[in-house]
Amino acid sequence: MSKDIFRFKQFCIHHDRCAMKVGTDGVLLGAWGCVEGKRILDIGTGTGIIALMAAQRNPGANVLGIDVDEAAVLQAQENIAESPFNSRVECILQDILTFEPEMRFDAILCNPPFFTEDTLPDNKSRALARNSKSLPFPQLIKKVASLLAENGRFSVIIPNNLVQEFVGLCLNENLHLERRCIVRTKANKPPRRALLEFTHNVQSSMFNVQSHELCLMNTDGSRSEAYKALTDEFYL
Repeated sequence: MSKDIFRFKQFCIHHDRCAMKVGTDGVLLGAWGCVEGKRILDIGTGTGIIALMAAQRNPGANVLGIDVDEAAVLQAQENIAESPFNSRVECILQDILTFEPEMRFDAILCNPPFFTEDTLPDNKSRALARNSKSLPFPQLIKKVASLLAENGRFSVIIPNNLVQEFVGLCLNENLHLERRCIVRTKANKPPRRALLEFTHNVQSSMFNVQSHELCLMNTDGSRSEAYKALTDEFYL
């Protein structure tokens, strides 16, 4: 398999012109995040992988991917065009902070930028895609709250050490944690990422946050049974 193409069961992702390549974080969010409803938004779509996974999981939804990186948008559009979901998935070049759609979304997914180091990588596109200064959490969350339908769900993947900060910022915008999954690479490793799901509905989440833990690998480096089960619809 070419390193520039990542093949899934129902579609392929070309990522040679994208700053952010296909990675575990995107696959995790695409497989775990809420994709219920008719209108789904993928913020920072990159290659389009999460948007396409959402379309595969929900055959009745229309999915919109949005990104500020022109090269990524062009490649995502090509990936979408070659997929079996091309009639229901669209990708546009747009800054999420100035995005004003006519209707709100039933589900929003985002694999947001989260590097905070002052010294950025040499690859400026990758730096933009992965540096939180390009889309600060407070601005992202405020915008998500305005775009999410009353009964909608917002799903995100972030470093585990940023969970408390992120949840607090969401509360400020009336977004309440309803579901979370702590991700470890291996059982003996500290938590690496956290998958989080938020809702406007405080009553459904206040006393009943669904908490789980996912270990990606066995001790021998093979995929765990839980990770296989989560991604079975996608990985070859």
